[in-house]
Parts: sequence; C-alpha cells; structure tokens
Amino acid sequence: MKKRTIRASEIGTYLYCKRAWWYQNQGVESQNQQEMAGGFAYHQRHGKQVLRAVLWRAAGWLFLLVAIAVLAVWLTQSVIN
Repeated sequence: MKKRTIRASEIGTYLYCKRAWWYQNQGVESQNQQEMAGGFAYHQRHGKQVLRAVLWRAAGWLFLLVAIAVLAVWLTQSVIN
C-alpha cells in the first residue's frame, strides 16, 4: 500500500468540515466557485498590501539609519572644526 502525504491544508479542511474533506478527496468540485474566486482575489490583494507595508517599513528603517549616519557625520564635522 502506497503512503500518501497529508498536507496541513488538508487537515484544516478536515477539521473544518469532514464532508468537504471527503468531497475534495473524491474529486468533487465545489459548487461555490464564484465565492471562492472572490476569496482568492481578496487574499491576493491582501498579500500585496502586506508586502507593500513590509517594504515601507524597511524603507523607514533605512531612512532612519541614513539620517542617524548623516547626523553623526555632521556632529563630528562640527566638533572637529
């Protein structure tokens, strides 16, 4: 008997609804394809927003580090002169 790998998403489906898990294993397509497509599009948008927020945060930290470096150079120059 061949062992098959069980994915975490499959366990989640089973815990949420055993019947949905069974249908999925039988190859029966979901009847709410339109809702699923809407959910997929929502998650795509949300993922892009999260990525954008992470990039803005990284840019903010980079800007702060550059500002501190410029301030340190300016203070060093003003003390030397």
